[in-house]
Amino acid sequence: MTVTPRTALTIAGSDSGGGAGVQADLRTFFANGVHGLVALTAVTVQNSLGVQGFSEIPVDVVTAQIKAVAEDMGVDAAKTGMLATAEIIQSVAKTLDEVHIGRTTDTPFVVDPVAASMTGHALLREEALEAIRTELFPRATLITPNLDEVRLLTGVSVTDAASQRTAAEALLEFGSQWVLVKGGHLCDTADCVDLLTDGSAIIELSGPRIDTENTHGGGDTMASAITSSLAKGADVPTAVAEAKRFIERCVMEAYPLGAGVGPVSPFWRLANPR
Repeated sequence: MTVTPRTALTIAGSDSGGGAGVQADLRTFFANGVHGLVALTAVTVQNSLGVQGFSEIPVDVVTAQIKAVAEDMGVDAAKTGMLATAEIIQSVAKTLDEVHIGRTTDTPFVVDPVAASMTGHALLREEALEAIRTELFPRATLITPNLDEVRLLTGVSVTDAASQRTAAEALLEFGSQWVLVKGGHLCDTADCVDLLTDGSAIIELSGPRIDTENTHGGGDTMASAITSSLAKGADVPTAVAEAKRFIERCVMEAYPLGAGVGPVSPFWRLANPR
């Protein structure tokens, strides 16, 4: 008898190069054994050299996608990626309440606040950053910013373990249940240490720093791996630990593609099913 897998919803933009955005989310969902659902927020024009432009999806179409899949198929966990504008962010937040997704419901919600480019430059205007802080974070089970996004959202520049904890405390004030401050961009350290906290428990997850330039889609892949585990019933610390192991292997197996930064790869899971 065929068993229907758990479902995970990504609310994010597309990547025409296939390495990040909903493309990374869907292949991560697949690799982790969950059925991927999509609410597309933007179509980007990009390749391994960077984003050259994007076109937003109309807000009513974004919210209609969320309602269509939630009301018919059900959502076991959800995540956000690129949301582009304050209007989209506010509308998504309202719609999540309507379909009962978020930290006060039975459906976990992960916010990957895509707000900085690979070079650390802001991708969102201040009003969109403020909407992330005030609309999405209070609804989030977990938020997963990288260090550039931490700086844009809080003003805290993470340079060591102490400032990483300061940043986590500042992020928790915005209202999410858990915060994961990823240490991948702290390049002066021998290991890559991510800090997970809910304000009482403080969990450090350390892993090897892998020598590769091909890290495109790493943040999307980790957030969607966490979402996959949450969809299957894991608690947050377990989901993050599982995703940490998954992304480490994806970075180890990253491959060159194009003239710029290649993508991290979940293809190893095809030869090594759990």
